[in-house]
Amino acid sequence: MTRAGLLRGAGRLVAFAPLVLLAACGGGDGGEGERTAARTAPGALVRAAAAGDTAEVRRLLAAGTDVDGRTADGRTAVTAAALGDHVATARALIDAGADVDLQDADRNNALLVCGETGSVAMLREVLRAKPDLSATNRFGGTALIPASDRGHVDMVRALLRTEIDVDHVNNLGWTALLEAVILGEGGPPHQRIVRALVDAGADVDLADRDGVTPLAHARDRGYAEIVRTLEAAGAD
Repeated sequence: MTRAGLLRGAGRLVAFAPLVLLAACGGGDGGEGERTAARTAPGALVRAAAAGDTAEVRRLLAAGTDVDGRTADGRTAVTAAALGDHVATARALIDAGADVDLQDADRNNALLVCGETGSVAMLREVLRAKPDLSATNRFGGTALIPASDRGHVDMVRALLRTEIDVDHVNNLGWTALLEAVILGEGGPPHQRIVRALVDAGADVDLADRDGVTPLAHARDRGYAEIVRTLEAAGAD
């Protein structure tokens, strides 16, 4: 081979060498860098939390995933864990500093979800993070209101041990007491909830937007035990 041919061959080897090194380091097609980014993306943490995979949640957090990272709909991992009632997973996230007050596109957050699911075990974890008890859902209600209308007796009692507003009025013009009567079934769970709300100082005469009181609603529905409770509390 001539001297010129040798030089051309050497030049091609020199030009090719960086490409070989880049491929070896995972460059070019994304490689390990892209795979690491995918593992630590917010969506991965939210999915793991929704599945109750506490070990994966801890691994992702250790890898640097933002504990408060959101998905496209604004959901955080701690809200996803609350929706699935994955208490251990929520505990790991809260221990890592998760902000339990962040709300998603449906205005859900960890505390408000507790009002819907009735999970007192989850509520205990959320309360450790000192949540905003005045946060409201898409209907303008605090966690106490859905807990009351859904018949979650233990949740109502647990929330009433906090500083939550027992007479908060939602966008429909209803308090927890009104919802317990209007949307409840009048049976033992809602009877106990009405009694708990009354004992906590709920305004028994606070009417809805049409001026109808909890007592009037209870009478109209034939909820005799609730009527007795409200009358005993001085309701007109």
